[in-house]
Amino acid sequence: MENPSSSSRNDRKTIERNRRNQMKALYSQLNSLVPHQNSREPASVADQLYEAENYIKKLQISLEKLKERKDSLMGIQRSFTGNNCVGTSGTGTRLPQIEIHENDLALEIVLITGLDRQFIFTETIRVLYEEGVEIVNASFSVVQDTVFHTIHSKLEESASGNEVARISERLRRFVV
Repeated sequence: MENPSSSSRNDRKTIERNRRNQMKALYSQLNSLVPHQNSREPASVADQLYEAENYIKKLQISLEKLKERKDSLMGIQRSFTGNNCVGTSGTGTRLPQIEIHENDLALEIVLITGLDRQFIFTETIRVLYEEGVEIVNASFSVVQDTVFHTIHSKLEESASGNEVARISERLRRFVV
């Protein structure tokens, strides 16, 4: 018959072995999620944890930069209060914004409006049609209370730089 103290010792050993195996599996899983430089020698667990920590910090910084870029594209100003960052869009109704990118005989128009200013997209299409601009593609997406419109268009081959400038100015005047 086995000694009771020996039995409890074996139970503790088994529990500890299971705990170590579980930790090893978790380290391995964490290590598989972190991109690695192609090194031939295996890294210690401490090095793997350090790599994972650095990778997570880089992801956090990248995420914050992407949030700031998104907010700037949406016209949201960030106000900082302690560690909390609050996004506001001002008065609640978004002023329309327009960006016009010219590339040879192509125009890319990015129009950012609030949900209450949908007519601006239609009027932009009308202005382009009046100017004889061929619309190749038009799309939109909605994020919360902001609508992002993108219009890809093509000018006639005979269009001059003055015409492109005139069309751009007409669109800017209309939107503002």
